Amino acid sequence: MNPPIVAIRQANTHRLIPSVYPPIGLFDDVASPGDLHQILELEGWTNDRVSGELGLLHNIPPHEWIVGTPNATAIMAAYCHPHPDGGRFNDAMRGAWYSAFDLDTAIRETIFHRTRELREIGAFETFVQMRQYLADFDCEFHDVRGSPQFDHCHDPDSYKESQSLASRLLAGGSNGVVYRSVRHPGGICIACFRPALVLNVRAGAHFEYRWDGAPEPQVRELQA
Repeated sequence: MNPPIVAIRQANTHRLIPSVYPPIGLFDDVASPGDLHQILELEGWTNDRVSGELGLLHNIPPHEWIVGTPNATAIMAAYCHPHPDGGRFNDAMRGAWYSAFDLDTAIRETIFHRTRELREIGAFETFVQMRQYLADFDCEFHDVRGSPQFDHCHDPDSYKESQSLASRLLAGGSNGVVYRSVRHPGGICIACFRPALVLNVRAGAHFEYRWDGAPEPQVRELQA
């Protein structure tokens, strides 16, 4: 049984990624998927620069590619460069665009994952700068927020069940999932499976997370 489907019309959702990732790349520079195909024919997937930027693009059907629009590279990077372990609603073979309805939720979600990495190496003396992206949505998503049947999708320690559900939904043509934030109680998050549904993407503020020996970082907005 699949989750119910709901219409989501939400402006100004928030996504935060490390600022070290370039905001502009091949997806911005070409005008059409056909142009990108030509680049691949000329330079080949074995070109280190091209293959590094395109990541797992070969796992995404060409009709889903987003090119030549503002922040196209930022959109496609979410799908082409998944975490090696996947995310809550994606596996290691194809990413998803994760965002939150409010900024505090986006910050808490990203702090959790970075802190977990620091805990694994046993060092809480570092900082990371994060770039905010705002995006709008106007489409239908599968909704796992309300039914106890899908509580396993909010497991704080495992993505096994939620990834299994996401794989089935993706294969069935789903646009994505709306779910409860696990790291910020009361928050709402989206995992969008389709690049074309991530609308009006634009860069927002920059933030710094700084760990000074403790698991909880200080967060501050960086001024331009």
